[in-house]
Amino acid sequence: MLSPLVQTRYLVRPLAALAVTAAVTLTLPVAGASAAETGPAAVADAFRKGPVYVDPRASAELPRTEADQLAEKIKKADKPVFVAVLPQAPDYPQTTVLRDLRSLTGITGVYAVRLGAGFNAGADRQVMPKDAVDNLKGAVRRSYASDASAEVNAFVDQALQQAKGHAPTSWEASGSGGSTAGMLVGGLVVAGAAGGGYALYRRARKKREDRERAELEALRVVVDEDITAFGEELDRLDFQPSEPGATDAMRDDYTRALDAYDRAKQQMAAATRPQDVQPVTETLAEGRFALAVLAARRTGVPLPEWRVPCFFDPRHGPSVSDVNWCPPGGVLRMVPACAEDALRVSQGGQPMTRMVPTDQGAQPYWNAGPAYAPWAGGYFGGAGGVVGGLLAGTLLGSLLSAPSAFADGGDGFPGAAGLPEGGEFSGADFNTSDFGGGFGDFGSDGGGDFGGGDW
Repeated sequence: MLSPLVQTRYLVRPLAALAVTAAVTLTLPVAGASAAETGPAAVADAFRKGPVYVDPRASAELPRTEADQLAEKIKKADKPVFVAVLPQAPDYPQTTVLRDLRSLTGITGVYAVRLGAGFNAGADRQVMPKDAVDNLKGAVRRSYASDASAEVNAFVDQALQQAKGHAPTSWEASGSGGSTAGMLVGGLVVAGAAGGGYALYRRARKKREDRERAELEALRVVVDEDITAFGEELDRLDFQPSEPGATDAMRDDYTRALDAYDRAKQQMAAATRPQDVQPVTETLAEGRFALAVLAARRTGVPLPEWRVPCFFDPRHGPSVSDVNWCPPGGVLRMVPACAEDALRVSQGGQPMTRMVPTDQGAQPYWNAGPAYAPWAGGYFGGAGGVVGGLLAGTLLGSLLSAPSAFADGGDGFPGAAGLPEGGEFSGADFNTSDFGGGFGDFGSDGGGDFGGGDW
């Protein structure tokens, strides 16, 4: 019996067009397994039933057991991530296969394709920023080119943490791979979505609201710690506007810091979505800079120039210099640091890194997943491209490097923002530039193709 998660050799032919009216009545003949089919249409048919497709001619690249495990991991994460392992063959044209799969499947999501020895991926921009996809696919190309299973699993592990949206409802309805009931319900889902899909929209919106509520509560703990730390800094400064030597400039600095403290508390109390955290941390960064200027005036040292907060922990205040730093498993890069962390790093020590709670325990904020992007965006958003480059290869790095990383994508309903949420049906209406690129010559830039020439 075929796996319910992975469609391989035998595929059931698609249903005839379904008419969706106020009441739907369908009578379908019992469907049996069709003759073996391959090509983008067969892959798309499989994708509407499950997240992983392995062409029979490429089964040695990703054996059935490993494919089932990969599919189960994707479904358990409830994310719209699709993986195809295909042979280098004429029925999979390398220049268009990625776009063809997205067009024929018709579902917004992240699509990864291992084609022969090459790898490519694309995603609808509302599901995963293009820079995030490009950075990730380049990294897995260079690291796992010789091992298809390791390559697709490495890509999926990261994509599941970054992708927005939910798994297509048709996966739940597919049941056994290719049953008449699964085809019927899956067909209804697709047809219903094409006709408006309001029921799916409501279900997706509820899921999104529940997820955002949980993310906001996790962020609230972290931001409350930031606000408390800032209040303690105000107390330690022990500035009195009437103290001897106080100037109007000092009083202005102190007032800006106090205003930032009060405003941050008000902004956090009013936050209803994770995106609302970004202005809070922006305000805290402004307040800490005002305190740094005030401290300089009181001690008579040159006033600091505006700099982003300490990369290792924004609670340390504005950075004072850039230091060479290498994250675990990464490469050296220059990062902005406070004086204390700069000294630790220069002496071969470890900086005092900001740890935040995750489902896997405390993690450095840059490895804590996309939920912390608004938090980091407020501190570093003014230099998002720079900091995103510093964090290349980490979860937040790929998000911060994308121009749309902190944009409000609307509520996900096509009528509201024009972009269906991840896992929803959009047909062939998508931005083709999100699904471009080649399948990699494994060069330093991760670009190129199979080496040129015809098939």
